[in-house]
Amino acid sequence: MARVVVVDDEPMVCGFLRTILGSASDIEVVDEAHDGVAGVEAVRRSRPDVILMDLRMPGMDGLTAIERVNELADPPHIVVLTTFDADQYVLRALRAGASGFLVKSTPPEELIGLVRAAAQGHTVLSPSAARRLIAASTDSLSARDRARERVASLTEREVQVLAGLGEGLSNAQIATRLYLSEATIKGYVSRMLDKPGCVNRTQAGLLAHDAGIADA
Repeated sequence: MARVVVVDDEPMVCGFLRTILGSASDIEVVDEAHDGVAGVEAVRRSRPDVILMDLRMPGMDGLTAIERVNELADPPHIVVLTTFDADQYVLRALRAGASGFLVKSTPPEELIGLVRAAAQGHTVLSPSAARRLIAASTDSLSARDRARERVASLTEREVQVLAGLGEGLSNAQIATRLYLSEATIKGYVSRMLDKPGCVNRTQAGLLAHDAGIADA
């Protein structure tokens, strides 16, 4: 059973998500909150697997709440709720540790599957959306230099795997590309997250773009 907390300042949005997700036998909305402070408390109280987090809320906004949640022991997978998928706030949220995002207009039949994927640790972010977000980034050359410093300790094979993450590929797809087993790729991904200090696959994919080692 995937345990979900919904954080949005619009009660109607929370109610909609609770209704849709509650129709699935393997998903339970265990708590909800309407601002960032209450959202962090809901995570502490309910220990969810996934938190759906709005970004623009009164008081503590979603960006700050994401940082606070990731400071907790064994934090849940954080998925941003957004109206526009090219919003600059979304890119900042991904860099802060969110594992993906959902557009609020996502059809109900897709929403359940995406939340299931998030609960399993997968990135909820399409390659096309990733390209738009990267294109919207205004990072300077110094940011690229910092990213390249972070990946300098990676081996050639690890860089190839990181490039695959930057393209939004799954472990299986990267394994096929590099003629390796999926288990081997999983091991590479784990080590790569540790070496450059990435919270999740999404941050690693963004790092690949920042360092210029992934196709846009």
